[in-house]
Amino acid sequence: MAAGKKTIIFDLDGTLIDSLEDIAVCMNQVLKELDLPTHEMNDYKYFVGGGISILVDNALNALNTEISDELKEKVTQRFKEIYDQKLHAKTKPYDGIYELLDELVKLDYNIGILSNKPHEFTLAYAKSLFSKYNIPQIHGQKSDVPKKPDPSAAIMIATSFNSPCEETYFIGDTMVDMQTAVNANMIGIGVLWGFRDEKELIENGASFVVKHPLDIMEIIK
Repeated sequence: MAAGKKTIIFDLDGTLIDSLEDIAVCMNQVLKELDLPTHEMNDYKYFVGGGISILVDNALNALNTEISDELKEKVTQRFKEIYDQKLHAKTKPYDGIYELLDELVKLDYNIGILSNKPHEFTLAYAKSLFSKYNIPQIHGQKSDVPKKPDPSAAIMIATSFNSPCEETYFIGDTMVDMQTAVNANMIGIGVLWGFRDEKELIENGASFVVKHPLDIMEIIK
């Protein structure tokens, strides 16, 4: 990869794609099957962002009932089965994301994706929705790499582009993403169209907060 080019690493869910409804529907289906109460869609904004294990913990802990390791394992496996049956029709890029990516490609910027969604799901959505951009670095949660906010994977992506971390932008919608940027010594850009609010993003180290994808161009140019 050419040195000197700007590098932008994106979170996936809540940043590039709106996946909340499909995640909520699948988890609620699991809870129904197990005769457990379900949650409102808005609740899931605060359950997601840390990968499947955190999603399961949050969905179960919010029930205020006794949670066994066996139940957690059952919910986790069943969620994976249901969620993995297909690419979900309601999951799609946010308005303005394609326009943003078009601009980044025109400027020949380095683009990466780093998600706490399992790696195979991350690859599947990137291939389905963003294949035309030929994004070279796409990484989801893997068993041998610590997940965000650990900076290891973000630093690895920057290194692959020969990009100094302090000049690399990390873009996301939750405190996990902003903590990742801080931990990796990157420039954190928080987005307000995702799952969390401005207060959370700023309190966790966002250097910038944007309301629309194309606002990002003003910052990185």
